Amino acid sequence: MKYIDEFRDGEVAQTLAKKIAAIVEPDRRYSFMEFCGGHTHAISRYGLSDLLPDSVRMVHGPGCPVCVLPIGRVDMAIDLALNRGVILCTYGDTLRIPASNHLSLMKAKARGGDVRMVYSTADSLQIARDNPQREVVFFAIGFETTTPPTAVAIQQAQAEGLKNFSVLCCHVLTPAAISNILESPEVRQWGTVPLDGFIGPAHVSTVIGSRPYEFFAEEYRKPVVIAGFEPLDVMQAIYMLVKQVNEGRAEVENEFARAVSREGNRKAQDRVAEVFELRREFEWRGLSVVPYSALRIREKYAEFDTEKRFGLDYQSVPDNKACECGAILRGVKRPQDCKLFGTVCTPENPVGSCMVSSEGACAAHYSYGRYKDMH
Repeated sequence: MKYIDEFRDGEVAQTLAKKIAAIVEPDRRYSFMEFCGGHTHAISRYGLSDLLPDSVRMVHGPGCPVCVLPIGRVDMAIDLALNRGVILCTYGDTLRIPASNHLSLMKAKARGGDVRMVYSTADSLQIARDNPQREVVFFAIGFETTTPPTAVAIQQAQAEGLKNFSVLCCHVLTPAAISNILESPEVRQWGTVPLDGFIGPAHVSTVIGSRPYEFFAEEYRKPVVIAGFEPLDVMQAIYMLVKQVNEGRAEVENEFARAVSREGNRKAQDRVAEVFELRREFEWRGLSVVPYSALRIREKYAEFDTEKRFGLDYQSVPDNKACECGAILRGVKRPQDCKLFGTVCTPENPVGSCMVSSEGACAAHYSYGRYKDMH
């Protein structure tokens, strides 16, 4: 594993920390939002905040797909599993997202719902082939990274004539969420969340490329540095952001050039465009309803759209009043600001979605950061 180890070298991290400390301006404060949950996890796991000068602050963004899924969408999936007799397939973290009536898909499974964890869309297709008498629904969540495999599964199902397979599509889009954050009152009006720049997502950018972020740099004068998930990637990205801020630049820079190009993966983009179209609006946990921020299945593939097949209507459900997950996703609060954190709400018993996935800000801080809070 030499290649990975090179990106986790403690001495190099210390050197980068010194380089950052050397260029921060003494009378200036820097706030950067890492948008991706993978970066949130890396920052917490490797204690990167401890290496940074006090004037550089990292703000967690809404980049964890499990975290931003609203309760109403999980309720839809639970209803299908418990009341419609379907086999519901989804990725592992999705099973534990808290929903209405103290339920989750995991608890629905305990109540007799046929809920199955899959590792890929291909697994759910195979389950549909193996159970021709049952309706099989794939509960599809995630950003642009996981959307192409869902598109492939739908096209595969059509090619095979798999009539018992459909997709409950909850795929969301990164650029729309970044726009929502930048347009929010906390950033634009009140200044309660000062943002000087973004660390751009890694996996998402391998698909969409760096070009979509150029709008934010130009329109909002905010620098974006796309970074890999390893600690040295993140430290280098922070150094590049500080440099841009100091020089008054707002550009898109690509630290993750070993995997990301400006154009991205055209083949994957074309496949997604063939199967999906934009929804007019979609509710995100923490961000409320965000226009043109999610995908739905095109009319051409309507027979594989679970919402149409089962006549589902989305019902918005408010979050637990005591849970600060929404404010944490917007960067307004930190996990330790929530009174439920680490007491009532833990990874074993998540009250809010930020505690579910290891990429969630609360789960990451619970695993790696809470011990510092005690000192």
